[in-house]
Amino acid sequence: MIINLKDVVKLVGISIVCFCAAFVCTFMLNYYMDVVPLSSSITDDAVGALYKAQVATAQFTSAISGGVLGIIAVIMLLFYIKLYISANSQKLGILKAFGYSRIKISMPFCLFGFSVLIGCALGFAFGWIFMPNIYESLTIEGIDAISIKFHWELLFGLVFAPGIIFSLISVLYAYFALKSPVLKLIKGKSEKVSVGEDKKNTDRPFLLDMCFKTLKSRKLLVFFVTFSCFCFSAMVQMGLSMEELVSSIMGYMILIIGLVLAIITIFMSATSLVNANSKNIAVMKVFGYSLTQCTASIFGGYIPFALLGFAVGTGYQYGLLQIMVNIIFSDVENVPEYTFSISAFFISLASFILCYFVITAYYVYKINRISVKEIMLEN
Repeated sequence: MIINLKDVVKLVGISIVCFCAAFVCTFMLNYYMDVVPLSSSITDDAVGALYKAQVATAQFTSAISGGVLGIIAVIMLLFYIKLYISANSQKLGILKAFGYSRIKISMPFCLFGFSVLIGCALGFAFGWIFMPNIYESLTIEGIDAISIKFHWELLFGLVFAPGIIFSLISVLYAYFALKSPVLKLIKGKSEKVSVGEDKKNTDRPFLLDMCFKTLKSRKLLVFFVTFSCFCFSAMVQMGLSMEELVSSIMGYMILIIGLVLAIITIFMSATSLVNANSKNIAVMKVFGYSLTQCTASIFGGYIPFALLGFAVGTGYQYGLLQIMVNIIFSDVENVPEYTFSISAFFISLASFILCYFVITAYYVYKINRISVKEIMLEN
């Protein structure tokens, strides 16, 4: 058995992403399913407009949160499986050499789907715990209190179906990833970043070349870094701006979910980046490069993408709230006009800079602890 529960425990980040998706979708879709049957009893136009707006909000929020977070969970899952196969390629190659088929080796990878099942199950449970508060915040004047009903199809769709689907995705991805020849798997793949091979840029300074090569060798991490900063920017500003538009509860939830996603993805990215470049860092330290130079060569190339993610997140949350106010709530009376919040922007920007320095300081500490002796003994 190559995969065990200890390996699955490392997938906490995926569980948290799935928890957030299932948490939001649980009370929003449950609210939608409970409120739709009431449409035939509404005769007042003003009440009908608010009713349609609340139904559209539930659909819109579920689609955005479930769809986006689902895609992120898939990408994270494939990323983890790729790292696992790379780290255990020799063991997997030996199994193939002993005659084990690809499908037999791939089947244990279904355990990676357990992280999705656990996250969705916890998200569904907490969604039900918070559901009374959500229903109260989405009250429609002119309609009696909406009773909460349990929908079995929602339990299957938000908990069991994702677990099954993600398990199948894990097995299939592992099956195709193990298509490599036995000798290639046993030999493994070096994680070293080669510097100076680009003939077009042979005159670049070493540290700058190292920065570009690190960035090029970890293209998927560009996405995670950009996405984490996007989540931070969009969710923090949206959470601070939504109190007047919807409710303080929804604002706080969006704020917390955004912060959790941002922290999880950025730490996952940075940890993977430092671990993959530990040999390069050790060699640079031997040649006398300072801690600042080592850190800049590893993380420097990702700074523009972090700023890009923050900028896109700012525009995204503004456009999303404009759609909510001008389209979804266009027929509802007494909805406050939404304008870009300068205070929310600067609060999120200051928080972003603070978090950047804290995370950088933590990984500077980790880089400083990389021992040349330990790296040499690994080989």
